[in-house]
Amino acid sequence: MRLVVLAYQEIGYVSLEALLRAGADVALVLSHEDDPGEEVWYRSVKGLAEAWGIPVLCPEDPNGPEILETVREIAPDFIFSFYYRYMLSADLLGLARQGAYNLHGSLLPRYRGRAPANWVLVNGESETGVSLHRMTPRPDDGPLVDQARVEIAETDTVRELYVKMAAAAASLMADTWPRMAAGDYEEVPQDKSRASYFGRRRPEDGRIDWAWEARRIYNLCRAVTHPYPGAFTEMGGRRLFIWSGWYEGEASSGAQPGTVLNWEPGRGLGVACGRGIFYIRSAQWAGGAETDDLSPAGLNLASGSVLGEIQGESN
Repeated sequence: MRLVVLAYQEIGYVSLEALLRAGADVALVLSHEDDPGEEVWYRSVKGLAEAWGIPVLCPEDPNGPEILETVREIAPDFIFSFYYRYMLSADLLGLARQGAYNLHGSLLPRYRGRAPANWVLVNGESETGVSLHRMTPRPDDGPLVDQARVEIAETDTVRELYVKMAAAAASLMADTWPRMAAGDYEEVPQDKSRASYFGRRRPEDGRIDWAWEARRIYNLCRAVTHPYPGAFTEMGGRRLFIWSGWYEGEASSGAQPGTVLNWEPGRGLGVACGRGIFYIRSAQWAGGAETDDLSPAGLNLASGSVLGEIQGESN
């Protein structure tokens, strides 16, 4: 059994590692060069492949003629994609004699598409997972081979959730690959009536609307905190990034949403929301340094200041 693996990020790393430790013959790895504009916290798939003596390429287009010819010469039995960022053409998928499979970061058919780990937190879900499925020309649409569930704690940030998902991915691949190599597995069609799709999130999607309830603002903040661009608000033409916080209450405070209420040591800087109060615990002004000193002296936000602009209920 010869494999070609396309992988990136921590989930890509642990999934490839699980295959290698299970004795899989990985003939080629395709990955990405790290983007200097991103906050890179995960281990290097490229470095892992090199450490195991496996040829590794980081093409700008995995569907180009040179890559297709390279994979064709390998004649892989399987192609696996683990958090690889590019869509794969039907020509490339068709080179795998026994099929091409993708590990998606949700419990399919829910949360098809981009950024599922961010979206489940934005939407306040209590569970997600990883799903291994056959790749088809339609993204995240093919039949399922296996899934692993991951519980989401209310305090989980997106990075903490990724760590949980990576552990689930490693366990799933360690268990599933030997069965696939032996031909001892089934593929179950997805229930398309339960499918949901979410698109890519942009940095601008991190804008906070203080008319939202406090728990919704909290979920947004933890979904796009480090290593992502962060949730933000503005005051006086300056942008304030909020990296962590907490929420309390369901009733309105009576103050205009966005009004800075008070700062309490160990609790944070309280801000009025449409319902409840959101307490900022770590933040930074654009161009400044991140701080957890949210006293008036530290963040320079006095009680009565008003953050943001009220934009209604859209997200």
